[in-house]
Amino acid sequence: MSTGAKVVARFAHEIVRVDLGARSYDIMIGAGLIEEAGTRIAALRPGAAAFVVTDTIVAKAHLSSLERSLGAAGIRTTSFTVPPGEGSKDFATLQRIVDAILAAKIERNDLVIALGGGVVGDLAGFAAAIARRGVDVVQIPTTLLAQVDSSIGGKTGINTKQGKNLIGAFHQPCLVLADTETLDTLPPRQFRAGYAEVAKYGLLGDADFFAKLERDWRDVFAGGYARIQAIATSCRMKAAIVGRDERESGERALLNLGHTFGHALEAATGFSDRLLHGEAIAIGMVLAFRLSAQLKFCDPKDADRVAAHFAAAGLPTRLKDVPGALPDSEGLLALMAQDKKVRRGALVFVLARGIGKAFVAADVEPGRVRALLDAEHNRP
Repeated sequence: MSTGAKVVARFAHEIVRVDLGARSYDIMIGAGLIEEAGTRIAALRPGAAAFVVTDTIVAKAHLSSLERSLGAAGIRTTSFTVPPGEGSKDFATLQRIVDAILAAKIERNDLVIALGGGVVGDLAGFAAAIARRGVDVVQIPTTLLAQVDSSIGGKTGINTKQGKNLIGAFHQPCLVLADTETLDTLPPRQFRAGYAEVAKYGLLGDADFFAKLERDWRDVFAGGYARIQAIATSCRMKAAIVGRDERESGERALLNLGHTFGHALEAATGFSDRLLHGEAIAIGMVLAFRLSAQLKFCDPKDADRVAAHFAAAGLPTRLKDVPGALPDSEGLLALMAQDKKVRRGALVFVLARGIGKAFVAADVEPGRVRALLDAEHNRP
């Protein structure tokens, strides 16, 4: 990012409100927010102590800055680091975090702070939800994916061998600080994976936003105010949906566009670096649009357009883009059957009637999905 862009970004904070009545909270988006975290948290919860959960990579880049900010605000702080990656989202790591929270004498009027990407946010949020029957959590997401998706809305959880995020709780944060400067330290692959979730908002409900991303995605990748605007637009869409449907009883399910396919691919690759979450969701969204076209809900050109945009941004779009072997179509269907969105044994998909026109389909025949997967396994 140029010096001029950094100067603009430093003064360009956006605030998005998640309206949940007495549990409403702000998402702050902009550069330098980790440096301001102590002041903002002390004003939000005067006298509270903090327990920071992060991973070893994020700790090297940002933990000392956060600890300085909290210390300057007089906040007693204990920090706990976990290994990076989906492998940390398990019962053993969760137990270690909860034990450490109790050992640090964190009380119900104190705070847990999640400093990191989606894995840390899910883990820390779940630990906060169950420690002492509920401790408030502040999310400080450091990846693009976490800033536009996992840090917002209160979904927390861990993985099991049966699937992704099958154990968890809804536990809303009391504040989200999305410091966009943290994205400057992300590996390009991680940033691209997060971008898939940005594009998802256009695909599910805002065709104009997707068209803008098709035109200006390089500006979002470059940083500056274009990036802040894209993040804020994504957050506004998610905040509005969460405000209307907090527990995913209806409209919020649209946020799972691409996730039934994507979660199965993540499980098939062992929740490993073979396939990052955003990469899996990119493939999943392409498959969702191809299934929609197969079922005559949308024009096949819409699916081609989605695939072309993701490919241009450097994201995988085909099953064969996943390194290593994948299960056959029956194996992937079996993994989908473990998805949280299954209703009374029936697969539920988010499909589309066009760009920006997603809907929930609960009556898709497995044979149609199998046929799609067979075709995708053979796609050149």
